[in-house]
Amino acid sequence: MGALIAKVIFVFAAGYLLGSLNTSIIVGKCYGIDIRKQGSGNAGMTNTLRTLGKFAAFLVILGDILKGVLSYLIGNMVVNSTIGGLLSNPLISVAGLGGMVGGIAAIIGHNWPIYFGFKGGKGILTSFSVVMMMDWKLGLMLLGLFIIVVAVTRYVSLGSITACAAFPIAAFIKGNGPVFTMFAAILGILAIARHSANIKRLLNGTESKIGKRKN
Repeated sequence: MGALIAKVIFVFAAGYLLGSLNTSIIVGKCYGIDIRKQGSGNAGMTNTLRTLGKFAAFLVILGDILKGVLSYLIGNMVVNSTIGGLLSNPLISVAGLGGMVGGIAAIIGHNWPIYFGFKGGKGILTSFSVVMMMDWKLGLMLLGLFIIVVAVTRYVSLGSITACAAFPIAAFIKGNGPVFTMFAAILGILAIARHSANIKRLLNGTESKIGKRKN
C-alpha cells in the first residue's frame, strides 16, 4: 500500500507539472504578449483565438490536449500496473484509476500553473482530453452536447459549463462505477468553478459570443 501511495503522489506531481505548461501563455509569449492581459484575460484557447487568430489557437488546442493525454497515460503506466489485488475491491475496481489521478492533476496544473504565478486558464481542452481517455464514447456524447449548445447560443462558456455539469450525471446513468463518477464530478466541479466570471456575465447578458472579437 505504501508503494502505491508513493506512486499516486508521483503521478499527481507529474500530471500537475505537465498541466502547468499552459500552452496559451507560452504561445502568447512567442507572439510577444501576455494573453492574460489581453481580451477576456483568460489563458485559454477562446481568448487566444480572439486575440491572436486561428493558427495560435490551433497550437493551444494541440498543446492542451497533448498534456492531458500524456498525464493520463503516465498515470496508467505507473499506478495501474502496481494495484494488483486491490482491484478485487469493487469500490476501486475501475480501469484507468492512475490515469484519472494524472488527468485531474494536469487540469489543476492548467488552472493554477506553478510556472506562471498560479494564474492559468479554465482547463476545458485538457479536461476534454482526459474525458476522452476515460471513456471516449461518453466524451463524444459530451462533445455533441457542447456543439449543440454553442451552435444554438453562440456562447462557448455555456457549452463548456453544460457539458461539464452533464459529465458526472451521464457517467452515473451509463453505469461507469462509483470511482469513475467521483472523478467525473471532481473534473466537472473544477471546470465550472473556473467559469464563475462567465456565469455572472451570462446572467448579466454581457458574455461575449463566439465570432465576436473583443475590443
